[in-house]
Amino acid sequence: MSNHIDHNYLSRFGSLEFLAHQVVEGFITGLHKSPFHGFSVEFAEHRLYNSGESTRHIDWKLFARSEKMFVKRYEEETNLRCQLVIDHSSSMYFPYSDKFDLFHPNKILFSVYAAASLMELMLHQRDAVGLSLFDEKLNLHSAVRSNKMHHRHLLHLLENLLENGKGLEAKTTAAAAALHQVAERTHKRSLVLIFSDMMDNPAQAEELFPALRHLKYNKHEVVLFHVVDRKIEEDLELENRPYRFIDMENKSVIKLNPVEVQAAYRKAVAARKAELKMRCGQYKIDYVEADIHKGFNQVLTEYLIKRSKLY
Repeated sequence: MSNHIDHNYLSRFGSLEFLAHQVVEGFITGLHKSPFHGFSVEFAEHRLYNSGESTRHIDWKLFARSEKMFVKRYEEETNLRCQLVIDHSSSMYFPYSDKFDLFHPNKILFSVYAAASLMELMLHQRDAVGLSLFDEKLNLHSAVRSNKMHHRHLLHLLENLLENGKGLEAKTTAAAAALHQVAERTHKRSLVLIFSDMMDNPAQAEELFPALRHLKYNKHEVVLFHVVDRKIEEDLELENRPYRFIDMENKSVIKLNPVEVQAAYRKAVAARKAELKMRCGQYKIDYVEADIHKGFNQVLTEYLIKRSKLY
C-alpha cells in the first residue's frame, strides 16, 4: 500500500505563503535571469500582466483599447525547464520503518517531500517539470511539462516511492550510469535537481565524477542535494554496545561496537564528503547538505534564501 503525500503539510511550502515575498521573487528572478532563458524579437502572444513584474513589455496600445494590461510574449520566452532526479535505491530508505512519518523521516521521505514542494513552486510559476528515478538503473525519465494533469501524475509517481516495504528490496545504486543517461535525455540548458545519498558502489566511485561533469557539459544547471542522516551515517552516534549492521543494498552483515571504529569511520566519511564537495565546486555544481533531521522545509528555505542573494 502506498502512503499519500500530506498535501496540508506540503502546502506550507508549496503555497509559498511562509516564505517572504521578496525571497521567492528573488529566487525565481535569479533562475529566469540565468543565461538559459531570454527573449527573441519574434512576437508570439499576449498574456495578462502580473502585479509587481516589469512594465517594459506591456502592450500600451492594447491597454488603450481594452483598459486591461497585457504583456507581449515572444517565441523564445521560455519558462524554466526543471528535471527532478531522485535516487530510490534501498539505502535511501534508511532509517527503515514500516510506516512513513514526517516527524521521524528517512532519506526517501525527505527527498519525496522536497521534490513535491519544488514541483509546487514550479507549477506556481508555470515552469515545466520532469521526473527521473533511479536505483541500479534509470527506471523512469519523464518529459518536462507544465500542465496540472502532468503535475498530478508526477505526484502519484512520488507517492509510489512511499509504498510499504520498499526499502527491503535490496536495490543497489548505480548513480554514475543513471546520471549519464539523464544528461543525454534531458533538454539542454535545463535545471537538474538531484536528491541522492551518493552511496554508489565503492568500486565505481570514480565513475561518478565524469557523470556529474557530463551534466555540466550538456549546459545544464545542476544542484545536488546530498541527503544523509548525519547523526548516524556521518557521525556514527550510537550507544557504546555491540551492534549488528546490515547493508540495505546487498544485505551483507557485520557485527561490531561503533565506539571502537568511530574515529576512523568519521575520518573516512569526512574525506569522501570533502572530495564530493570539491568536485562539485570544480564543475560549478551547487552542493547542498541535506540532513534529514533538519526537515525538508528548512533545508529548502535556507537554499532558496542563499540562492536569491546571488541575484
